Amino acid sequence: MAQRDYYEVLGVDKNASDADINKAYRKLAKKYHPDLNHEPGAEEKYKEVNEAYEVLHDKQKRAQYDQFGQAGVNGQGGFGGAGFGGSGAQYTNFNGGFGDFTDIFSDLFGGGGRRRADPTAPQKGQDLDYTLEIDFMDAIKGKKTQVSYDRSEVCEACHGSGAEKGTHPITCDKCHGTGVMTISRQTPFGMMRQQTTCDKCHGKGQIIEHPCPTCHGEGTVQKRHTVEIDVPAGIDNGQQLRKSGDGEAGKNGGPYGDLYIVFKVKPSKKFTRRGTTIYTEVPISFAQAALGDQIQVDTVDGKVTLKIPAGTQPNTHFKLRGQGVPHLNSTGRGDQETTVNVVIPKKMNDKQKEALVDYVKAGGGNITPQEKNFFERLKDKLNGE
Repeated sequence: MAQRDYYEVLGVDKNASDADINKAYRKLAKKYHPDLNHEPGAEEKYKEVNEAYEVLHDKQKRAQYDQFGQAGVNGQGGFGGAGFGGSGAQYTNFNGGFGDFTDIFSDLFGGGGRRRADPTAPQKGQDLDYTLEIDFMDAIKGKKTQVSYDRSEVCEACHGSGAEKGTHPITCDKCHGTGVMTISRQTPFGMMRQQTTCDKCHGKGQIIEHPCPTCHGEGTVQKRHTVEIDVPAGIDNGQQLRKSGDGEAGKNGGPYGDLYIVFKVKPSKKFTRRGTTIYTEVPISFAQAALGDQIQVDTVDGKVTLKIPAGTQPNTHFKLRGQGVPHLNSTGRGDQETTVNVVIPKKMNDKQKEALVDYVKAGGGNITPQEKNFFERLKDKLNGE
């Protein structure tokens, strides 16, 4: 192995503290460990990292290395013919010389006394999602409805234990109720321990010798569940409502999960909604825009009167305060914005035409009406105009 500067190998400064060296070593040992990294060259890199650490974490060796370089450590400790370049003593100092090596392997493989959750402790059930499609007006005003869906429920025959009536689950004698086993194995890097799921109880920590005939030892059964939903006034598309306790059954006596109702609101032909504001469009004639008028406008609560001032221009916006969407879980309401579109008639009778010509002349202007030709009239007739 080509020799590199040990400080460079660990990626630390020559003035690095012991804590910095340990931290750098831990990071690189995890990165290049052969059991975790199967890329080409990872094992050689791992050996190089450990060689650098063996020197730099030892104060005496580090001092000799700083003064004499590689020559100061050759032939000492585990290096030279009996160490990392040799044939029979690689990594023999891991459990002794590396004081924190056990902790590193604990991080890598889950050993070293890491605490695990009790598999027999009560666990809350899984949450469920349900998409509820509602009409536009139901989202504005709110309503009560019911939804039905399948979920797991606690078996009534065994009360969730999974065991036949008159019997009880017993603690697994292989994992002693932990749900996991610790396997020790000798490797070229020393004795390693690894946690794995118990193959006898399959991680449950308990064994059911006499399963319940109703749920077959599961402790839960699938059932159709119906729940009443109070759709709040003002709910919007994509918003959700939580129903506590209407999800899946818990385990080991744990509570039920929750149900999340996700609302899908159908669009309206009359109204457009953005937040708590309702938007509408209404047509008015040229005469109404010029002279002013009072018109009836649709709102989510019915028709209201809208005053059109004389001289109203096309695409003028009118705000109807308090005619919008109720504030969700609060008081008050949004507004409605109505846009007026001035409609130009495509067909007029002779009196209407004469009146418009007189209107232009009364203002001191002049106009030459353009009559449609035969083909234009035929096209209008075919289009039903």
